[in-house]
Amino acid sequence: MTGPLDIHTARRRYITVCVLFWLPLGLSIAPLILLFTERGMAMAAIAGFFAAHSLTAAALELPTGGLSDVLGRRTVLAAAGLLNLAALTLVGLGTAPWLLGLGMALMGAGRALSSGPAEAWYVDTVQAHSGPDAELRTGLARGGSATSAALATGTLLGGALPWLLGLGPVLGVRLSEATSELVLPLSVPMLLGAAIEIFFVLYVVTALRELPRPAATLPDVLRGIPATIVGGLRLWGRDALVRRVLLSAGAAGGALAAIELLTPGRAAALTGASESGAVLFAALACAGFICAGIGSHLAPLTARLAGSGERAVMVSLGVSASGLLLLGATAAFAGAGSMVIAAVGYGLVYLGLGAAGPSENDLLHRRVASSGRATALSVQSLALQLVAALTGLIIGALPSGPMPWLLGGTLLLAAALLWIHRSGTTRRTPAATPQPHTVSFSATSTAGSDPHQQHADQ
Repeated sequence: MTGPLDIHTARRRYITVCVLFWLPLGLSIAPLILLFTERGMAMAAIAGFFAAHSLTAAALELPTGGLSDVLGRRTVLAAAGLLNLAALTLVGLGTAPWLLGLGMALMGAGRALSSGPAEAWYVDTVQAHSGPDAELRTGLARGGSATSAALATGTLLGGALPWLLGLGPVLGVRLSEATSELVLPLSVPMLLGAAIEIFFVLYVVTALRELPRPAATLPDVLRGIPATIVGGLRLWGRDALVRRVLLSAGAAGGALAAIELLTPGRAAALTGASESGAVLFAALACAGFICAGIGSHLAPLTARLAGSGERAVMVSLGVSASGLLLLGATAAFAGAGSMVIAAVGYGLVYLGLGAAGPSENDLLHRRVASSGRATALSVQSLALQLVAALTGLIIGALPSGPMPWLLGGTLLLAAALLWIHRSGTTRRTPAATPQPHTVSFSATSTAGSDPHQQHADQ
C-alpha cells in the first residue's frame, strides 16, 4: 500500500467525485414533476413521492454517517451511487405509483449515504499527507464550486433535452412508440443520469484510495454505528463552535425552503402562465447555482479579507440574509425596478450561502475527529433538512406577501448574529492528544482504533 495521495491529486479527485455525483441529480431537477404529471400522477401523489424522499433521507442521515465512519468512505459512497442508479432508472421508466414512490425513496437513501463520505475522504487524505494543520478551505471551496457547476449544467441540460426531442415532428413520438410509452422525452434526462451514475461508481471504486482500516465484522458494524450516532447527537452540547455551525446549517435550510417554495409561484405570477413561469424558474435555479459556485470559489478570499473563518461565516450569512430581505421587501410590488431588486436579492442569497459553506465546514473539520467526521456532516445535513421541513410548514400557514420571505431572512440574520462573539481565529490542536474542545466519538467504534487516526484526526 503506497502512502496517502498528495494534496493536489486528492483535490482533483474530490472535485471529480462532486461533479459526477451531482450532475445526474441536476439532470432530474427540471423534468421531474412534469414527468410525474405526464405519467398521470395527481398532485397529492407527487407530494407523497417527495415526502418519501425527504423522510427516507432524514431517517437515514445519522445511521449512514455512522456507516461511513465504520466501513469506510469509498464503500458507502459507491453504495450511494448504486442507489441513485436504481432510483433514476425507476423514476425514468416507472409507470405505477408504487414504482415511482420507491424510486424517490431510494433517491432519498442515496442522498443520505452521500452526505459526508466524499468530503470526509478528502479531509482524511489531506491531513494524512500534510498533518492536522493542513489547509482545507481551498479544496472544500473548489468542491462546492464544482457541485454548483454540476447542478447548473444538469438543470439546463435536463430542461433542454425533452424540449429538443419535441422540436422534431416525429422524434419524440417515435421514442415513445418504440418503447410502448415506457420512455418518454421527459424520461431521457433521468436515464442519462443513470448512465452517469455507472461512471460515478466506477470512479469512486478505482480513484478514492483510503488508508487501511481494521477489518469490520458484522458485530463491529452493529456496535460502531450506534456509538457514532450518539456521538453525533452530542455535537449539539459539547462544543459552542460546532453548535454554531449546526445552527447556521439549519438557518440555511429554512432560507432554501423559502426560496424553493415561493419562487415558482412568483415566477408564474410574473410571466402570467405556469408554463412560462416554469421556464423562468429553471433559469433562476441555474443562476442560483452559478452564484453559489462563485460564492464558494470566493470563500478563501472572503476568509482572508474578513480576518478569520468565523468572521467570514458571519459576513457571508449576512449577505445571504440581505438577499432574502430584499425579496421580502419587493414581494408586494410590481414593476421593472422591483424585478431588478428581487433578482439581485435572489443572487445574494445563493452567493452568501456558497461563501459561508466552505468556512463553516473548515471550522467543523478542525473540531471533529476522523472517527466521526462523516457523522458530523450527517448531523449538519440533518439540521438543514429538519429546519427546512419545519419552515416549509410555517410558510404554508402564512398569508402570501412579504411575510414568508422575511421568515427565511430572519433565520439567516439570526445565524449571522451567532458568529459575532467568535472574533478570534480557530485554535488548532493535534488530535493525537485530544483536547476538551475536540469532539471525539466513542472509542467503541471500529474506526476509532484505526492506526492512521493520529494523522487524520483534528
